[in-house]
Amino acid sequence: MNISLNLEEKSLAVLKVFKELEEEAKQFTSGSGLSCLTGCGACCANPQIPASALEFLPLAFDFFNKGLAETILSLIESGDDQGNCIVYRTNSISGKMGYCTNYVNRGMICRLFAASARKNKYGQKDIIICKTLKEQKQEAYLAVTKRINEDLPIPSASKFYMYLEEIDESLCKQLPINQAIAFALELVLRFKYYQQEVDLTT
Repeated sequence: MNISLNLEEKSLAVLKVFKELEEEAKQFTSGSGLSCLTGCGACCANPQIPASALEFLPLAFDFFNKGLAETILSLIESGDDQGNCIVYRTNSISGKMGYCTNYVNRGMICRLFAASARKNKYGQKDIIICKTLKEQKQEAYLAVTKRINEDLPIPSASKFYMYLEEIDESLCKQLPINQAIAFALELVLRFKYYQQEVDLTT
């Protein structure tokens, strides 16, 4: 854990991890032809998707800079998010079609789906993918599952989680996604409050 970094520096470090992941993910998707379905928000509509406060620090700082941090935090605490990720907006009755309102600052879990792999108990790579994509792009999914264990490079989810732990392991605890976002917002609001207090006394 790099305790010498303040919260803002940790957020910037997270963005560097995201940039590396994005570069690797782009190479994978260009070679695989496998990506999330346009407009699909099935994962975003699941309030139990696990995430950490650390991966949502960039989002929390963005909300603060836009003057929205306290409002978003209040929405999460009041339960007015309707069980969806607070950043997700649905445009269907089922709730499974929609869009992310802050895609640039989405968390790492959002970036890993359909673009990374983990090792199974047999030591083989398994792509991290949802049921919807498996069913809708079954042929591509089966082909990619074979290729990632042969000749197609794919980002390692465990490697990128390790990168986050190196920034601050204490902020990597997995929580339901809105709880993780709320925790990140609380951290940023506290950080900015004390930062302003220091500025006033110097």
